[in-house]
Amino acid sequence: MKKSRSFLDIISENRFIHILLSILLGFLVGAVFLAVMGLSVGAAYGRLISSVTSLKGFSYVIVYAVPYIVAGLSVAFSFKTGVFNIGAEGQFVMGSMAAALVGILFPNIPKPILIPLCFLAAMAVGALWGIIVATLKIRWGINEVLSMIMFNWIAFYLSNFIAGIPAIHNEGSAEATKNISANASMLLPKDFIKRVGLAPTANWGILIAIAVMFIVWFIIEKTTLGYELKSVGANKFAAEYGGINVNRSILTALAISGMLSGLAGSLQLMGMGNRISVFSSQEGFGFAGIVVALIGCSNPFGVLVAGLFYGALTYGGSKLNLVGAPTQLINVIVGTVVFFIAISSIFEFTGLRRRLQQRKNASGKEAKA
Repeated sequence: MKKSRSFLDIISENRFIHILLSILLGFLVGAVFLAVMGLSVGAAYGRLISSVTSLKGFSYVIVYAVPYIVAGLSVAFSFKTGVFNIGAEGQFVMGSMAAALVGILFPNIPKPILIPLCFLAAMAVGALWGIIVATLKIRWGINEVLSMIMFNWIAFYLSNFIAGIPAIHNEGSAEATKNISANASMLLPKDFIKRVGLAPTANWGILIAIAVMFIVWFIIEKTTLGYELKSVGANKFAAEYGGINVNRSILTALAISGMLSGLAGSLQLMGMGNRISVFSSQEGFGFAGIVVALIGCSNPFGVLVAGLFYGALTYGGSKLNLVGAPTQLINVIVGTVVFFIAISSIFEFTGLRRRLQQRKNASGKEAKA
């Protein structure tokens, strides 16, 4: 007779339930903070929902979500292959700057050619940023997490330096680069935006993000390369014993991951920013990609949904001050969600330990019989 599973067993075996519970707990903690501050939970969350459910509001959500989705795909790809790409922030920054340079220095190239050139420049520089870190790890055994953190700061200051070059710097008083050429912009036609009632920065970047999602899924699940990379991520010693070149796999994983982060930077620039400001602090798109990858369970389709969710929180959270609630509440919610996702491995461990104990007991009974 088959024994029915307990609620704890179901939780421990279902990653989706972990994520859903983590999100609910995040909003619950946010509600507690609002109550402690004497603010209306209903008014704050009502405003959050209403600001993203209108046509114009949802178009803002999509605009905000595009760089998060592609950055999340970058991190998710590296997670799948056993590499923690905490350097997505630096790759994002360098990719956006590479796209800006092409869009500023070659303004007269026709739009159908200039936009792909901006993408290629961003992906090439992002990939290079990943390859450098991979080479340091493979050649000299330097920990990739430490070197990625350092390269994030190198990208930060290098971007500020390039933005200050006279040929690139804004001719006005703004501490930023010049605007990229209109031929490099991905914005939808203004008359169409006005007629439909979309966000002023509505663009077709979401189509690129969806295409990248399918490409990443295909590489991971349907190619020999994806099989090799996942094998290295699961157990690099077993993969090496099976004839897989581990060092080459690490180099490939970081190159592709960096390429995707660079592309995310170009999408943010060409679809929303149109220029790069001189940074006073790191913007955090790459770090947000880590959050999106975690919420999306490192699954390409899950990352798409998680990116839209994060975009909705980002845009909707900016409207909380209209009801007197602090916009920082979103950081509390997101931080809580990530915290509970991180500790959800406790449930997985509990379920695994229970199953092992059941098998041990069953084996003992069979031996006695």
